[in-house]
Amino acid sequence: MVKNLVIIPTYNEKENITAIIEAVTGLSVTFDMLIVDDNSPDGTGSIVENLQKEYSNLNLIKREGKLGLGTAYIIGFRWAIEKGYDIICEMDADFSHNPKDLLKLYKSCINGADLAIGSRYISGVNVVNWPLGRVLMSYTASLYVRLVTGLKVKDTTAGFKAYKRIVLETIELDMIRARGYAFQIEMKFTTWKFGFKIEEIPIVFTDRKLGTSKMSGGIFNEALWGVPRMKFRSLFRKYNR
Repeated sequence: MVKNLVIIPTYNEKENITAIIEAVTGLSVTFDMLIVDDNSPDGTGSIVENLQKEYSNLNLIKREGKLGLGTAYIIGFRWAIEKGYDIICEMDADFSHNPKDLLKLYKSCINGADLAIGSRYISGVNVVNWPLGRVLMSYTASLYVRLVTGLKVKDTTAGFKAYKRIVLETIELDMIRARGYAFQIEMKFTTWKFGFKIEEIPIVFTDRKLGTSKMSGGIFNEALWGVPRMKFRSLFRKYNR
């Protein structure tokens, strides 16, 4: 039986966390969940702790503070490998990613993909409720990454993904340098450099209705300057599987 895990990092997501847990639990394929909470001042972690009494598929790692998206996922990946999960997914807590689309990512991995990406840009621009400026920034960022790195992925900054365990075991998580949203770029780039099969699955991305976005100009700058450094470092690394 295939063991599936969804990792959901949280920081101040009390408005969404119960509903997202209910939605994932209600899917036709069984997914366990790992919430990685960065000591949310709004009590998100405490809500999850209470929900663990009701949901046997729910796990929680509470961290001491806001330590970054990348480190949250790295901790989650290590936990998933240790527990022997076969397919490990990433998803936001705010319903910008439709939980039902987890089934598409799962099916892609079952059918041969090593990394399945829920892509906003593989079939046009499928983003709802974002200001035009933010859409342009996101789309331009993906184009920039492709030009600098040669990565054959349309949505290079996507955060809705499913990995087979072999990918996470192979790419040497200690070598991943990015800690913010550039982490998503570096993970895809490294997976591609190791020659794993990547498939983009079209999804519709809908901006959050509840809670506060964590996007900022600093996140964009990290990606802007981090991508050339990542490409440069890759010239001196061997990607042997």
